[in-house]
Amino acid sequence: MNLTFEHTTLGQRVLFGSGRAAENLAAEVARFGATKVMVITSESHLSMARKVAVGIDVTLWHTDVVMHVPVETAEAARAAAGGAEIDLLICIGGGSTTGLAKAVALSTGIPIIAVPTTYAGSEATNVWGLTEAGRKTTGVDNRVLPATVVYDAALTLELPLDMSVASGLNAVAHCIDSLWGPRADPINAALAVEGIRALAEGLRLIKADPSAVTGREQTLYGAYLAAVSFASAGSGMHHKICHVLGGTFNLPHAQTHAAVLPYVLAFNAPAAPEAEARTAAALGSDTAIEGLQLLCGELDAPNALKDYGFALEGVAEAVELVLPAIPAGNPRPVSAANLAELLTGALNGADPTNLTYT
Repeated sequence: MNLTFEHTTLGQRVLFGSGRAAENLAAEVARFGATKVMVITSESHLSMARKVAVGIDVTLWHTDVVMHVPVETAEAARAAAGGAEIDLLICIGGGSTTGLAKAVALSTGIPIIAVPTTYAGSEATNVWGLTEAGRKTTGVDNRVLPATVVYDAALTLELPLDMSVASGLNAVAHCIDSLWGPRADPINAALAVEGIRALAEGLRLIKADPSAVTGREQTLYGAYLAAVSFASAGSGMHHKICHVLGGTFNLPHAQTHAAVLPYVLAFNAPAAPEAEARTAAALGSDTAIEGLQLLCGELDAPNALKDYGFALEGVAEAVELVLPAIPAGNPRPVSAANLAELLTGALNGADPTNLTYT
């Protein structure tokens, strides 16, 4: 292996402990010396968020959270923060909640403390995303990287099994994309492979007993590793596809990533033998796609985009939008024809190993 590479590690404080979210959050707010705190959370998480924030003085509660962060939603949150002279943002919830806090930080520079309740991983990246007129735009800016992440696996116990599976597989997608992303390097790969191992173990434990914290801790740990590796390696083919499917067709984030992942892995793996071998080893299987399919089958994972609102007539538009965004260094050349075949396979839940990619 050629060990000549450039790697950037993002600076972030992480506090990890089950049942300690309220304690750790209060300590962090005190450390920041903040006097005007805005908590961003969804209506569905408001009761949980109040318990987590019980030890701090909250100036403003903001619950207007929308999937894929529409520009209008972001502008409303920015105006609310400005009107209340907020000096610290706290987001408590999943990826959409974190995404909204990032949208505020992007234009204001206000620091963020993130308290995740899913395995989305947005809390550990400097990537932001906004949707306008059916188009999702993403970018990288260190202002949106949360200064502190407070991880508490007990907060994910309320996440239903099906969403836990989808969210965890979204994290696996971060790992796999990190193995061939635009800035992939050996450090990213080491984090990603350990992330895949931890996520596979944790998700199987959650499936066996959703009420136990052990599997939740492993999955949350794996999700963090996944996000750190992804933040460094950059967005690969998988995420370029899913950003279009989410922003243009309003498909649910986690389920879309879970359904598309086997197709991207089956497409790229033959052209990336080292990444394929390391993924297979992390999954405890002879081949990466075999291991992933076995895991998805055990978890009863999402496997067909048609179940979430995608239709055949959307394939051509998706191809047109995705194709120019595929990174130049993707392991395998991507054409309109093979991308359409991939998306059609994911639409119908076809066996990804049976696609020919002509």
